[in-house]
Amino acid sequence: MKAVFLDADSLGADIDLEPIAREVDSLQLYGTTAPEQLAQRIEGMDLLITNKVKIPDWAIQGRKGILVVATGLNNVDTAAAATLGVPVHNVLNYGTDAVAQHTLMLMLALAGRLPVYQHKLAQGEWQQSPFFCLLSPSTTQLSGKHLVIVGSGTLGQAVARLAEAFGARVSFAARPGNPDDSRPTLEQLLPTADVVSLHCPLTSDTHHLINAERLQLIKPGCLLVNCARGGVIDEAACLAALQEGQLGGLAVDVLPEEPPRNGHPLLEQLEGELNLLVTPHNAWITPEARQNIVRLTVENIRQLKGGF
Repeated sequence: MKAVFLDADSLGADIDLEPIAREVDSLQLYGTTAPEQLAQRIEGMDLLITNKVKIPDWAIQGRKGILVVATGLNNVDTAAAATLGVPVHNVLNYGTDAVAQHTLMLMLALAGRLPVYQHKLAQGEWQQSPFFCLLSPSTTQLSGKHLVIVGSGTLGQAVARLAEAFGARVSFAARPGNPDDSRPTLEQLLPTADVVSLHCPLTSDTHHLINAERLQLIKPGCLLVNCARGGVIDEAACLAALQEGQLGGLAVDVLPEEPPRNGHPLLEQLEGELNLLVTPHNAWITPEARQNIVRLTVENIRQLKGGF
């Protein structure tokens, strides 16, 4: 069985791909693959392995499987794969600990007003202070605060456990678009939330879940963290709420366009005095998480082989 990994560099040079190679007769590795290179590189291949390279309908015919080394399947024409009877496998929960850790890092940094204080130090305010410390702006103690999480899967639960270790009280919002969910809705929870953390997929029900209307409901000074997907929040509305003081802090690890080659309004504000953090979609990149992707991909290959 011949396999090709179309964008192997997306996992990093420090990751061992040998476990995948041992499961197939041959493994062709390409660091990146442009759309115009796809047809040539998949010719004669039984398994297509991709992270973000798009696999259109014409590329699926005759394959034994499509392996996505990520959770999202939006880069594969899954409808065509189902019609053609070609299995598509992804990897789940490979970076739970890494993303939960990153989420708490962002949450704690916002609570401590770290971006604001770093700016003040760069401007020399501490150096010129008449006191031994800076007292403004005041920071937030997570103990006793109300954390609202959207997304109660493995990742949301992991974030809850870490936050509870800091003494936070955690509530999970009802799943957006699910009227049968008996938990409180996001709208009901926002007025009492001190922190909101998003860990839900991007769907028609979660697109711009945090928008101008819901920001009017949010408790003034609330901290907002988005480690889900770009588009789950309306970044323009959130930036306006941050500038106006309705939000006390905003941190995102994702943007609607990645990488943001055309820029983004949030990136333009990073050198200012706002309590704002943007990280480059790197919540998942610990070596342990990336190697775990390889392990789960090997399991997917074995499952495919068992069906032949």
